[in-house]
Amino acid sequence: MTEHELSQISQPLSLDISTADLVEINQALEKMDASGRIRWAMANLPGEQIVSSSFGAQSAVMLHLLTKERPDIPVVLTDTGYLFPETYQFVDELTEKLNLNLKVYSAGISPAWQEARFGRLWEKGIEGIEQYNKMNKVEPMQRALKELNVGTWYAGLRRSQADTRQRLPVLQKAGKQFKLYPIIDWSNKDLHYYLKDNGLSYHPLWEQGYVSIGDWHTTQSLQEGMSEQDTRFFGLKRECGLHEFGDGI
Repeated sequence: MTEHELSQISQPLSLDISTADLVEINQALEKMDASGRIRWAMANLPGEQIVSSSFGAQSAVMLHLLTKERPDIPVVLTDTGYLFPETYQFVDELTEKLNLNLKVYSAGISPAWQEARFGRLWEKGIEGIEQYNKMNKVEPMQRALKELNVGTWYAGLRRSQADTRQRLPVLQKAGKQFKLYPIIDWSNKDLHYYLKDNGLSYHPLWEQGYVSIGDWHTTQSLQEGMSEQDTRFFGLKRECGLHEFGDGI
């Protein structure tokens, strides 16, 4: 399928689409730029559309790209209650600057109550981290997808970020949604120039060496000999659960 043929699709794609057809669509999407991918998706992918954001190091790029095309697109943040103070300030800054339609989802039990009941799960190895992520990331996002009746989910994953992301396509089926990764093939250099050209800021902690920013208790700055994925979860794992299996579950 050529880029022209892709543009001629005149009705929303169905999740019943065949694997072969999805492969063809991805081949065409690979040749498009990020804005073209978003415009095509907004015209051809089904249901309510959202973008998820961690408001991490370079999150302003995705938020700007999406809101340029649809200013009122819901922006879903899963708030663990353990984000850096600078992250909460960055959320406020970008929400005001880009006039974001922010939707915040959190676990049904407060951080203090979680610690009283389970202890500090992030200090209990892989099993504890995964239990923590399921409560604070996965369940709130699943609730958001259901409550917002989401058919299409945009996310800012990039192949260069981690081994677990190197084989991701631009578009995939994920549970009851399509997931589109508009900047999947971008480098850190690409992001830098986009931010610069559009008057956008990095996360405040970027200048202190934080290249991947999540909760304060499981994020560290990039040190000599480390890769980006080593800066999260004590190097034990890279994903927080939202994108871990490519299905948002």
